[in-house]
Amino acid sequence: MSAQANKPSVLIVDDVPANIRLLADCLREDYAILVATGGAEALALARRGRPDIILLDVVMPDLDGYEVCRRLKADPITADIPVIFVTANQAPEDEAHGLSLGAVDYVVKPVSPAVARARVKNHLELRAAREALARQNEALKEAARLREDVDGIMRHDLKAPLTGIIGLPQIILDEGGLSESQAMFLRLIEENGYKMLSMINLSLDLFKIERGTYRLSPEPVELLALVRRLFVEFAALAGPRKLACALTVDGREARPEDTAYLCGERLLLYSMLANCVKNALEASPPGGRVTVDVAPGEPTVLRVVNRGVVPPCLRGRFFRKYATEGKPGGTGLGAYSARLIAETHGGSARMETSDEADCTVVTLTLPRGNLTVVGETPAGVPVMVCPAL
Repeated sequence: MSAQANKPSVLIVDDVPANIRLLADCLREDYAILVATGGAEALALARRGRPDIILLDVVMPDLDGYEVCRRLKADPITADIPVIFVTANQAPEDEAHGLSLGAVDYVVKPVSPAVARARVKNHLELRAAREALARQNEALKEAARLREDVDGIMRHDLKAPLTGIIGLPQIILDEGGLSESQAMFLRLIEENGYKMLSMINLSLDLFKIERGTYRLSPEPVELLALVRRLFVEFAALAGPRKLACALTVDGREARPEDTAYLCGERLLLYSMLANCVKNALEASPPGGRVTVDVAPGEPTVLRVVNRGVVPPCLRGRFFRKYATEGKPGGTGLGAYSARLIAETHGGSARMETSDEADCTVVTLTLPRGNLTVVGETPAGVPVMVCPAL
């Protein structure tokens, strides 16, 4: 391959041979030179030869330079080629018109050879930088797509062996002959297997929610029961630091007969509440109190209250992805996923913190939905259904 073939190419378009010679002489040492003496010839040569840059005169007998530039930018094959107008037209409105057509520069004749070389060099470097950024951006997009595919495959493939693990304890228990402690350990294995399966399912759901492809399948969910179950599960977290957990309904202590139903997905709502309560417990000082207040109605409002305040640097980004501060091992996904789940249910999440009151309140507002009573159990408990979305 010749040295000339390795050089960037410059297409010079001008109907005056002396102007072409001037530009060609100052550029040919570093660039391969292509020449056109009219607008139609320039368009054909640009499509065929794909020069790296075009130096374009304005006044020509067939097509003027403005029309040539307009057609170059309208053609996908030549649209990315930088165009520098080199013309005797020096009125400001002429320059503005040329630049509005997509030219990268406008140089007035007579042209200094040093200026011509500098302008061509600068714009070719800018083009190379833009192309490099475009390639890097595409590589990053491809890497992100690959990571998402791998994440999805891992989540999917983990479910099959885990389902087998969950099924084995019951088979062994059915055979009998086990001590009480052995049976207890098997039940723990089964219970934790179900928890892991729920986490995998939830991660798949959040993956779809982030991309706007998740379809909600609502069912009647009793929120007070979810909160009571959470308090039991988090006893090991609250106990060592002597943290108290309280459930209230409209500000008063919850009674056994109280209920707060809404239409939603049980696993998603459980995860949303678990993240909020866990964050509140972890942020509370020893001996503190975490309160979950439920206000049934349309909408239903849940308030998770704990002592202590959110650090100032975290307040404006509390619900953003990966936002965390001062929590060893924190991922910054708990509040983020809680917000996503609330919004997926048509609701919202907000946080208020007060240095004066020494407390933080996370408020989750959720539509109750169109709950329909279709009967009742033998014990007189209403049986409800939610309409499909």
